[in-house]
Amino acid sequence: MTESEPQSRRSEPLEFETDRGASRSIWVAMALLVAIVLWMGSGFVLPQGDAGQPEQAEAPEPQPPAVRVRASEAEPVTLTFGAEGQALPDRDTEVRAEASGNVIELPVAKGDEVEEGATLARLSSTEAEAALRQAEEERTRAQREFDNAQSLLERGVATVDRVAEARATLAAAESGVTAAERALEDLTIAAPFAGRVERLDIDTGEYVAAGDVVARVVDTRPLTVAIQVPQQALNRIEVGQSAQVRFITGQERAGEVTFVGSAAASETRTFLAEIEVENEDGAIPAGVSAEVTIPTGDVTAHFVPASIVSLDPEGEIGVKTVEDGRVRFHPISVARAEIGGVWVRGLPESAEIITVGQGFVRDGEVVRAQPEEGDAATSAGEADAGAAAAAATAGVEDDQ
Repeated sequence: MTESEPQSRRSEPLEFETDRGASRSIWVAMALLVAIVLWMGSGFVLPQGDAGQPEQAEAPEPQPPAVRVRASEAEPVTLTFGAEGQALPDRDTEVRAEASGNVIELPVAKGDEVEEGATLARLSSTEAEAALRQAEEERTRAQREFDNAQSLLERGVATVDRVAEARATLAAAESGVTAAERALEDLTIAAPFAGRVERLDIDTGEYVAAGDVVARVVDTRPLTVAIQVPQQALNRIEVGQSAQVRFITGQERAGEVTFVGSAAASETRTFLAEIEVENEDGAIPAGVSAEVTIPTGDVTAHFVPASIVSLDPEGEIGVKTVEDGRVRFHPISVARAEIGGVWVRGLPESAEIITVGQGFVRDGEVVRAQPEEGDAATSAGEADAGAAAAAATAGVEDDQ
């Protein structure tokens, strides 16, 4: 190649051929732009027809509020009065010494069961026995003097006054013997009634003065349960009523009301009532707490959950029901309370009680009553059973 050839090539102009594929995308974009402009402007140019469009649906009328109801039938229920009390022994006394002396014998120990008259302790009797012998000698002498005076009076030697004086001396001597015998008996300390020796405060050899407490005897057969009755319930409690007593130790016993107070305590304005409970085995100790339930009569009431009880504008408690499609508010009184609800009076014998939604409806308002789920299932089952029975009857009629 000569030097002149490259120079000639550089002097020639560059030429490019047109790419048909590159210009195609420009035309597609322009076509899309035109189509969009025509579509957006079609709403202003073309008339809109109403023949093909459906008419606007009318707004539905508002429905009454829906509530859930439960069918309820009045049932007999026993009214009860409940209170907490304390078990008290039938008898509880402190035994005191009636004479002075040293303790020479203790036949019983603390905790022993004793019968009435059983010996609890004996005191030294040396001085008492000597005093008794002296009193007996004085009585013998007085008796002899009286016999002599009486004999002399019969013979006309003695006077009536001497006989009367001898009789008085004899009576005094007999009284002295009786006192000495009683003093000797007082040296033996006995149980005043059958019971349990709850405390024994003396030991053998100890000196006891007259009037000192030596023991405590408690009788828990039967027990007496003491409760306090408020003023508003006093007319429901009477002597002779049966009662059920549950002690804190777990035992349950039947009892009977034996006393109802007629004077209220000034501090609490409550009345004392006592229930006697048999305790022959002595298994229930005195002093334990007890829950007393006393049946006070039978009434007819509905059992409702406490959550559906509401208040009217005046603040009176009641229950709302549905009658003929309208809400009815019935004032109630609580007859008996239990863990799952309350027994109430004041409702009709049969009632559709509102259980859900009672807080959003008022007395007299029209509502749509819907049964609870359990009631709905029962109603559906009854309906299905009725439909099946009707179908079976129709099939039998067709066969005939």
